[in-house]
This record gives sequence, structure tokens and C-alpha cells, in this order.
Amino acid sequence: MKKVLVTGGAGYVGSHCCKAFAAAGWDVTVFDNFSRGHREAVLWGPAIDGDLLDPAALDRALGEVRPDLVAHFAALTYVGESVEDPGLYYRTNALGTLNLVDAMGRAGVGHLIFSSSCATYGEPDRPTLDEGHRQWPISPYGWSKLVVERILADYAVAHRLASVSLRYFNAAGGDLDGRIGEWHDPETHLIPLAIDAALSGDELAVNGTSFATPDGSAVRDFIHVEDLGDAHVRAADYCLAQPGAHAFNLGTGTGTSVRQIIAEVERQTGRTIAQRPGPPRAGDPAALVAAPDLARRTLGWTPRHSDIATIIRTAIATRPA
Repeated sequence: MKKVLVTGGAGYVGSHCCKAFAAAGWDVTVFDNFSRGHREAVLWGPAIDGDLLDPAALDRALGEVRPDLVAHFAALTYVGESVEDPGLYYRTNALGTLNLVDAMGRAGVGHLIFSSSCATYGEPDRPTLDEGHRQWPISPYGWSKLVVERILADYAVAHRLASVSLRYFNAAGGDLDGRIGEWHDPETHLIPLAIDAALSGDELAVNGTSFATPDGSAVRDFIHVEDLGDAHVRAADYCLAQPGAHAFNLGTGTGTSVRQIIAEVERQTGRTIAQRPGPPRAGDPAALVAAPDLARRTLGWTPRHSDIATIIRTAIATRPA
């Protein structure tokens, strides 16, 4: 049985990917400091409490588990927070990853899957972004992810570390079996906020209403979190077989606007959402849509659950009580 150590496996995407690894026959162990993840989401293997900024804790975890591969999700992910406190993001995301890959080297673990982001691209210069699009982030969060991609490329040459960076677009939805879902504190993601507004009657802030998009609201490529899990398992098998540093976009190739999301939430809940127009958030481009063809060709990956109706249905079903 192949073993995977999942950093950040108590978080939203990390926990769903633990489910996917376990379903594919991997032995799963979570490494998490539980500062933003949830112990209740650790359902597919044991957990080790530890922090990326503690090299000794990393050494102990890698020595105990002796994984074939590390799946690395542990990171801070709020764009706005990164603008306000960039040092926090560079320490946690970039320095934390540097500690991790150095500990992997000491432990003789040579394969890593990295949870990267479409935020590494910055402002798009074409309608859909392929992996060859220039990378020039517009937020410290995006830069922290791009710094890690550079580290992995350099470690592939210097230390033969094999890695796959998966640049997701907008992870969304919940476990198809209804056990876990999106659960952030504070919650900043559109779909759970729209669902909360519909069910509570509170206003929903619409961050930007005059973008150069068909309805003036921001456009994003939403990808179901279970499709992300499937992609990580495929990427892990690819990483074990292929040396070097590789990167793939994970998205659908279809953009959906904020107002389209609101309309679908209203349809599924039968409630009208009171909207409060506001300015765009710092670091947010008007549209981000993937060109996902490389992942489909190379990994054999095709999203199966990423239509907006399914995403919102499963998000409602797994909404925290």
C-alpha cells in the first residue's frame, strides 16, 4: 500500500483529497496545526499535530510515516489578508514549504504534490489561461504560491525532487456523500456566503459590479472539490513515475459570474438574496478561467461533478450547522 502524508489535510481541499487518496487505496496520514482546519474533517487516517515552521516536527512526522509521497495543502489562502499582512503569507506558505522540502530531503522522500493556485497568473491577457501564460501575481498570496513553484523547479534540478504543482481555479462544493464541506472561519468564499445569505435573509456583498464582464460581476472557473481530489490522485501516480517539476491547471474551461452563482443559489433555495454592491477586493482580477487541456491529456483527468447546479446542491447539503 502506498503511503501519503497530507499537510493541511484537515482543511477544505486537503480533507476531500484525503478521501480521494483513501478511496484509491493509499494509506493516508494528516499533518496539520489545526489553526484553520478542523479535526472533524480528519476521517480517512490518523492525524499528527505539527507546524510547517517547526522543522523538528516535520522530521518526526516524515520519520514516523515514511511516505512514498507528500501532498502539500498546508497554507494560508485569503487574498485580502495577504495584502494586509504579507509577511504572514511568505513565512507560512513559502518558508513553510522550504522547511518541508528540506525535511523531505533529510528523510529520503522524493515526491511532492503541491496545492498551487491560478493566483500565480495575475491579470489574464487572454480569455482562458493555459500553463504557458506569464505568471505575475497581483497579491502576496499569489506570489507566495509562485515562490514555492520556483523552489520546486530548483529542487528538481539540485536534489532530484519530483513534484507536480496543481494550479486550481475556484474550489467549490462539498462531499458527494454529505460528510464534509466548505468550512472556513471567517468565511470569504462566494458560494457559502450566498447560501448563508439566502437562508438567513442577510445581505450579500457583491465585490465589484462594474468589471468588464457580461453582467459587470467577477467571473470565475468553479471546480468541484471532489474533481480536485480525483486530479490529485492522478497527479500522485504521475509524480511517482515522472522526474522533474511539472504544473497543471485544474479548472473546467467555463466561467461563471457572481450574479449567475447568486441566481442558482436563489433557484435551489427558493429564497431571494438581498445584494449590497461594493468595490472589488484588493488583488482580484475581473475574470479567471482555466484552459485545462494539459491535465486532461497528460493525467487523463476530466471534471465530472463541476456543473454549477451540482456544486451548489452539494454545498447546501454540507453546510456547517
